[in-house]
Amino acid sequence: MGWLCALWLALILGWSAPGKSAPANLSTNFVSTSFSTANFSTANFSTEPATQLPPPAVHPLPPFLARWQDSEQQGDYFDAIEPTAAGYLVWSTFPVRVYIQPPDAADITGRTQAWSEAVQQALQEWAVYLPLTLTPDSATADISIWRAAPPLQPLAPQTEPNQPLIDRLPRVRAAETRYEIFVSAPQSILSHRYTIHLSPNQTSSYTLATARHELGHALGIWGHSPLPTDALYFSQVRHSPPISHRDINTLKRIYEQPTRLGWELR
Repeated sequence: MGWLCALWLALILGWSAPGKSAPANLSTNFVSTSFSTANFSTANFSTEPATQLPPPAVHPLPPFLARWQDSEQQGDYFDAIEPTAAGYLVWSTFPVRVYIQPPDAADITGRTQAWSEAVQQALQEWAVYLPLTLTPDSATADISIWRAAPPLQPLAPQTEPNQPLIDRLPRVRAAETRYEIFVSAPQSILSHRYTIHLSPNQTSSYTLATARHELGHALGIWGHSPLPTDALYFSQVRHSPPISHRDINTLKRIYEQPTRLGWELR
């Protein structure tokens, strides 16, 4: 029955075919961004026709965002954010639980420790704005961050005769952030969770920048900024920017929007 429940949820949300609403993952190679469709899973909810998704509603703002005022009025890039059929991807239960893959005990080079420290620093930067907590259990995490290169993408389609194969090879990606919509038990709450694959083959400074960027996606900024001075800029720059006022202005506007996530099915 589980796959029937998932299919029901997908059809209700209008995600039964590729290209509908926002993509379920954002892949970052700091040259371009690719998209794909959603994953669905469910837990202990009815497939009866009477079951309905919750209507979109606004959650109370987290404390920091409720107080946030940009005195410099630097603007935002809210118009670049992709809503989903479930609404904007906001968290409503805090603290958000984040799992970071621990260092490899057999690593004598210290690279996995450096990776972990960079990711934890990015987490601390975002924790200023939203309540976040580390959890040692990936099974119960809201956001799981893994020390692994993103899955390989297929060859690009041939666009002209005798096109060299090298022109069709996918770019190497530094990270991928993917969300999943599901129904949590026992309250039947429409929920979401994220998986982030973050390459171990970057310097600490680039790992920090990439983790900062991907965590921004996982906290609700499902889109990219057009300005290189924002952490959510679509491409990597030589001197990676910190979280900007524009990033937080955008985050606040997202959390002011109605969503179906975090509400009980009817």
